[in-house]
Formats: sequence, structure tokens, C-alpha cells
Amino acid sequence: MEKKEPLKKNAGPRINQDTLPVNKPSFLSNRVFDIIKLILGICLLPLAYSTTVSFLDQVSYVDLPLQNYLWAGVASFLLVYLFIFEPGWVYDKGHKLLEVLFSFLSPLVKVAPYLLPIYAVTVFVIYLLLAVFIKENWLINYTMFLFGASLALHLVFSSKAIRSKKGDILKSNYIFGFSFVYIVNLWLIALFLSILLPGFSFFNFCEKAYFQASGIFKAVFSQLFKV
Repeated sequence: MEKKEPLKKNAGPRINQDTLPVNKPSFLSNRVFDIIKLILGICLLPLAYSTTVSFLDQVSYVDLPLQNYLWAGVASFLLVYLFIFEPGWVYDKGHKLLEVLFSFLSPLVKVAPYLLPIYAVTVFVIYLLLAVFIKENWLINYTMFLFGASLALHLVFSSKAIRSKKGDILKSNYIFGFSFVYIVNLWLIALFLSILLPGFSFFNFCEKAYFQASGIFKAVFSQLFKV
């Protein structure tokens, strides 16, 4: 005869763990968070504007041929992107590389690929290495061209990636996220250019960006509260 296993005391019905409800943030809390991000994104817009004005101002102090190479790089990428093909795979490769590099820092693994223009950083490092041995003008010329192209590539595809995220009804993720990415990228490129080019001053860039943004905030604040 088969031996029957003794019944376990206090044995209740078996519960399927897969069917247990998962706690999700409420719809209201999501909307409140979206509104907060939208407000922060709007607050970043004056800083994005002042950063752009300050960057263009400092670029104007650089030798004209180098300016032309920089803007030629930007224009070349845009022409390829708009009329020939979208090199999204180039951006994806850089995006995945940064995810691997920052995989040990979980808080940064999601934001680092957007904040760091990996190809611009690579161009900068390669130039520093080659400049030790090569003293020809063509090196800095091509570097400026690649700076412009890589910056345009990163901003265009970062914008596209952030904009395509689902559930962004108020566009708060896009306004806040891309404004922040845009500002960080311009500040980083400004730092690189200040190291490479004698006419570009990172201190003056920061100073003008700060005073322009603070002037906008003061004007808006005085209009709102009639100070």
C-alpha cells in the first residue's frame, strides 16, 4: 500500500505568485510628476537660450576658417540626415557603448548616453593624442569639422529618442529632458573648444550664459509679481 504523506498544519490554498497585483503609481501622481517636470523644463528654456547665445558669441572670436569648418560639419550632417539617409545606427552604437561603460553605475546608465556626446569626446581625445606628433593645420581643421558633425548627430538623435517615448502626454519629458541634454552638451563642447582654441574663453562663456539667463528670470519674475 502507498504511504500517504501527512497533511501539513495550517496549509492554505496555494497562491499563484504571477497573479498577485503589482503596485503601480496612481494616475494622479504620474500627472503631478509630469507637471513638475514641465515646469522645470520651462525654467530650463532661458538657460538653453542664454547658453546658445553665449556659445555663438565665443565661436565668433575663433579664427574664421575654423568657424567655417565647425559649421560645415553641422551642415554636412543635416544635409545627409535630411536628404540622403538617417545614420541612426551610428548613434545607437555610441549609445550602447556608453551603456556598457556606465553599467556599473545604475543611476547613470540611463542618462549618460544622452548627456555625453560620445563621438565628440572621442574626437577630442584623438586630437590630443595626434597633436603631440602632428603640427599641421589640417588636423585642427578636420577636428572642428568632426566636432560640428558629431554634436549635430548627438543632439538630433537624442531629441528623436526622447520625443518618441510613450506616455509623455504633456511633453514634459521632452521639454525637460532635451533642454537639459542640450545645455550639458553645449557646455561640454565649449569646454573642449576652450582647451583647443586660444580665442574661445570658457570663463567668458559661463559668465555671459549666467548673466543672460539671470536677466531673463528677473524680467519674468518682475512681470509676474510686479516687483
